[in-house]
This record gives sequence, structure tokens and C-alpha cells, in this order.
Amino acid sequence: MNVDVLDESGVDVGVDVVALTQLCRFVMRRMRLHPATELTLRLVDLPTITVLNEKWMGSKGPTDVLSFPMDELKPGRPRSGQDADDDQPAGYLGDIALCPQVAEQQAPAAGHSASDEVDLLTVHGILHLLGYDHATPEEHKEMFGIQGRLLLEWQRGDES
Repeated sequence: MNVDVLDESGVDVGVDVVALTQLCRFVMRRMRLHPATELTLRLVDLPTITVLNEKWMGSKGPTDVLSFPMDELKPGRPRSGQDADDDQPAGYLGDIALCPQVAEQQAPAAGHSASDEVDLLTVHGILHLLGYDHATPEEHKEMFGIQGRLLLEWQRGDES
């Protein structure tokens, strides 16, 4: 899995680019994407996320994370005795824009570190690339359930 994490944020909030790359690969494996799947995670500053949010979402001001899906890839389905990854198409999953400054601002309210908030937003962004949403209560329950499970497995150091 090819993951590019580009730190264009210009701030030092303790973001570990190597760990974020590993987290992206972990989530992609857990979601049973083809091993040749690619994605880009851009860590951006407040002005950049504000412009992107206004241009693409029609919302004023900054946001924490935005996802831009490309090849409309979907999670693989497990089959007994086989890896589903091999049956999934390879492709470019998409781009994520994440603002570490916003993550740092909202982390205390969530009761965790800025680093944990960046991890959460990274997983959240990948799930959006895979077509998950949280517009309805049912969608919210499904997406946040998967997000919570993935973060817990990551924090426990589970191998995929």
C-alpha cells in the first residue's frame, strides 16, 4: 500500500509522519483494500483548510478533516479461508486534508492528546474515502463503530 503523508502544516504539534503512514496502512489492511491501493494524507495549515472547506463544502471557516475520494473503492468482504484483498481492485483511494492546528484545539474537549485526535481524524478521513458517512443516525452508528474499533486495535498494537 502506497501512502504519502505530506506535512505542509508549518506547525509543530508533535505529528509523527512515520506513525501516520503506518496508521493509514493499518486501516487500509483492516478494511481489506488491495495491497496496491494508494492514498495521500496532507497535513495543512489553517488558511488552507479554510479555503478547502469553503470551496468544496460551502462552509465558512476551518474544519478538522476533509476527504476527497477518487476511484470509489469499497472495503473488501472477508471470505472463509481466503484473503478478500486479492479480489479487490487496486486504485487511488483519494486525498485527505487534515489540519493539526484544529486537531490540537479540539483534543482537550475530546479528552485526549492532539496526537490521538490526529489519529482519530486520519481514520475518520479514510472511512469517508471508503464511502462511509454520518448524516443519519444509522450511518453515524456504523461509521463511528468502525472508527472506534480500528482506533482501539491500533492503540493495542494488533497486527493485521
